[in-house]
Amino acid sequence: MNKFRFLTAGESHGKCLSAIIEGVPAGLSIDINFINSELARRQQGYGRGDRMKIEQDTVEITSGVRFGKSLGSPITLVVKNRDFESWQKVMSVAPEDITDERAFSTFRPGHADFAGSVKYNQKDLRNVLERSSARKTAIEVAVGAFAKLLLKELGIEGSSKVTQIGSACCAQNFEGEIDVIRGKGDTVGGKFTVTYTNLPVGLGSYVHWDRGIDGRLAQAVMSIPAIKAVEIGTNPLGYCGSQYHDEIFIEDGKITRHSNNAGGIEGGMTNGQDLVISGVMKPIPTMKTSLKTVDAQTLEETEAHFERSDVCAVEACAVVAEARVAWILADEILLKYGGDCIDELKRNYYQ
Repeated sequence: MNKFRFLTAGESHGKCLSAIIEGVPAGLSIDINFINSELARRQQGYGRGDRMKIEQDTVEITSGVRFGKSLGSPITLVVKNRDFESWQKVMSVAPEDITDERAFSTFRPGHADFAGSVKYNQKDLRNVLERSSARKTAIEVAVGAFAKLLLKELGIEGSSKVTQIGSACCAQNFEGEIDVIRGKGDTVGGKFTVTYTNLPVGLGSYVHWDRGIDGRLAQAVMSIPAIKAVEIGTNPLGYCGSQYHDEIFIEDGKITRHSNNAGGIEGGMTNGQDLVISGVMKPIPTMKTSLKTVDAQTLEETEAHFERSDVCAVEACAVVAEARVAWILADEILLKYGGDCIDELKRNYYQ
């Protein structure tokens, strides 16, 4: 059973996004400025759309924290959608407010529209778009910030970097690549890498298939909207075993390695090296250059519905991945070391 768990709720243009978190030990210092700075990071990045000019995401903590310290009880978070002011009638919960305003029925290739409409028997694809939207990752980043605060107490730090945008890699001109794509009315994806340092040996396990930390991390990153591939460590294609595997040495009486192709995980467990996990994001499927599609109601061929969108959101996606990796690490830390309060957790961790 997971120790650090949570649920989120909310729609893209609804009143708010919310979450309830369980498992945060009592006595953890909650820095709301840090949480809001993480939310701000998610809104940044070259190529973001107009929605980010409207929203100024900040978190409201409504339970589980008193005088800046966690109580050990469930923590409730709210991030309000400022854009809801323009969508109150459209997103009303009251049956008497039913309206066709901003309804649409043209499937957008690459989105959840088609499969979601079949699965949930929806004729108005607005009912699919609102929850499948990546807007929900804002509250996920807030949850991830709590996990990061827990990890920081143990000296574990995370970071991310964009390594590719379209055909541009590493030190090349990412902004120039995005500008070219924007000029074509198109979108572009890319690749990012998340790294966490100072991890202990032995998070995860090899005893059951679903307890390997690599599998848990891969699922967490893979399920971010628009992610199509995940790698841990160095891609092994093209390497022989003698080139790829990280040899083990003794230096000053300590186990050490001269490489980290495994990305800090062997046999489903952390091995003490840096955790390195990468994600590949597809181009955002909402674009000004419309794709061919079918209308869900008439079954006639047409062009896809367009709603304002980013040209590129790889940098923001990397921040979301940082948060999701932090969830898994925090849960594994609590599973292995336990502790109902932060002092107990730290005693168990450092003994």
